[in-house]
Amino acid sequence: MFAIIETGGKQYKVQEGDVIFIEKLEAAEGESVTFDKVLALNANDSFKVGAPYVEGATVTADVIKNGKGRKLHIIRYKPKKNSKKKVGHRQPYTKVQISKIAG
Repeated sequence: MFAIIETGGKQYKVQEGDVIFIEKLEAAEGESVTFDKVLALNANDSFKVGAPYVEGATVTADVIKNGKGRKLHIIRYKPKKNSKKKVGHRQPYTKVQISKIAG
């Protein structure tokens, strides 16, 4: 059984027990999160595709951790102006474990 969910503007294929890194959610560690934007659901030899979402289908996950990804370095450079600037960025994420897929 698997489902395709949408969160944070991205789509993820998930199964029960999967651990995924998604865009940061406003949920504390140990809380349970429900995703109701299920695009497709595969269960027991039946495949349902939503238009745009499957009605009544939900995916429940437990929040394991909130954190930041590794630092990315961006260098801005302007030729012939003796100007360059180094900027860093750390993208926040939420690590969740899929506990239940209901459809």
